[in-house]
Amino acid sequence: MPLLQRTMGSGMSSMSLVLINLAATMERADESLLPAVYKEVSEAFHLSPSQLGVLTFVRILVQALCSPLAGLLAVRYNRSSVIGLGTLLWAFSTAALAVAVSFTQCTLSRAVNGVGLAIVIPALQSFIADSYLEEGRGVGFGLLNLVGAIGGIAGSLTATLMAGHTYLGVPGWRTAFLVGAVASTVIGCLVHTQVRDPSAPTAPPPTSLSCQDSHQSNIKDSEENTRMSIRSAWRESSVAMKAVLKVPTFQVIILQGLFGTLAGVAQVFFTMWLELIGFSHKATASLLGVFYIGAAIGVLLGGWMGDKIERILPGKGRIMCAQFSSFMAVPTSFFLLVLLPQDAHKWALFAEIFLLMGLTITWCQSCANNPIFAEVVPERYRTMVYAFDRAIELSFGALAAPAVGILAERVFGYDISSSGTIIPDSGSPAAARALSRGVFWVIVIPSAICSLLYTFLYFTYVKDRAEARAYDHSCCIKYSNLSCDSRV
Repeated sequence: MPLLQRTMGSGMSSMSLVLINLAATMERADESLLPAVYKEVSEAFHLSPSQLGVLTFVRILVQALCSPLAGLLAVRYNRSSVIGLGTLLWAFSTAALAVAVSFTQCTLSRAVNGVGLAIVIPALQSFIADSYLEEGRGVGFGLLNLVGAIGGIAGSLTATLMAGHTYLGVPGWRTAFLVGAVASTVIGCLVHTQVRDPSAPTAPPPTSLSCQDSHQSNIKDSEENTRMSIRSAWRESSVAMKAVLKVPTFQVIILQGLFGTLAGVAQVFFTMWLELIGFSHKATASLLGVFYIGAAIGVLLGGWMGDKIERILPGKGRIMCAQFSSFMAVPTSFFLLVLLPQDAHKWALFAEIFLLMGLTITWCQSCANNPIFAEVVPERYRTMVYAFDRAIELSFGALAAPAVGILAERVFGYDISSSGTIIPDSGSPAAARALSRGVFWVIVIPSAICSLLYTFLYFTYVKDRAEARAYDHSCCIKYSNLSCDSRV
């Protein structure tokens, strides 16, 4: 608590922060449900790994395409309402998947799920950016990712354990989705009604990144502003988008993120791979629990390390932490997916590597990307920058899941069981090896490229941060009706 008091903005409500973090928890829990029951879904609908990858691809692609909507909505409405709306959308889609009877229905539900996540995630990130002092944003984003990781643990373990049972005649994997939908609905309603946006606009929003243009466009009274047309809202969004895309630091982080997202999405096959090796539902759940616990600690550790090293090496500390974390995906993936014997009796060895991986490869968002984004664009457009980040990176990252399936099937020889059950209960060593190789290459190559690309930030970050600060400061001084961010 003392750490939070030193790093949080003065006007931040602790209850609002709790509910925002609960929304982040449910977001990650919802994302983890489907990968945790890939085995059961594949058997229920007779799907191959590449078809399972299509479900994840559709969700991520729709999420990417709809992410700019979060920036547009956040400009016009309180982010608490935006987050609440998105949460209810993904709750509906989760319930729809629970009752789906065909692959087409599953695909449609994933598309709706992508819309909900697209609205929520950028709004959550900008909410946290506005709620913490600059020197503590790494910790703030670390905490957000920590509770998200806890949600991922809860969702994955719950779904994995429930998948092996039936409840009142309903398969466990379907019941898990229904439970997730109900919990998400409750959290969405609470966020909408109880959360206070820490930077709710006190004046009409600017329609240009020029201070003079902002001043001229904001002379209208607040009542007229609330009646602005949809066309005007889209015009403002377009101005923000063009300005954000011109920031070199944003361009570098987006470029590395195209590859980093590929590596992250490929991990959705971990559950299926472990069950192919022959691990039981409980053993698989416990291994993934170790990984997620490591990741939960890792994201907070990464945020703390980013803040600390940045104070020691200004303009370089966050970048160095990100390079270390993205590089660590290479050796840990090699040990886990290639070197380690794929034997269900080696639980302890798998757990050790999973823990190390979770602790080291999860820093980038909290130690560098999200804090840097908050510093290189004007405050007004923080939601926009997070939205465009999601849109661009996920559009490319969506290819990871199908790529793993294609590599496993066409390059490394994965074959569907002739009995009609894709994954025999006793495991399938050949299939496990093929899938592990597909996952390995989709993690390692993008991660190595990602680490190298961070190098360009050494030449852009300091300059872009100074320009964003100068813009915010000049607007605050010239036009007192525009809100200043006292936290910067």
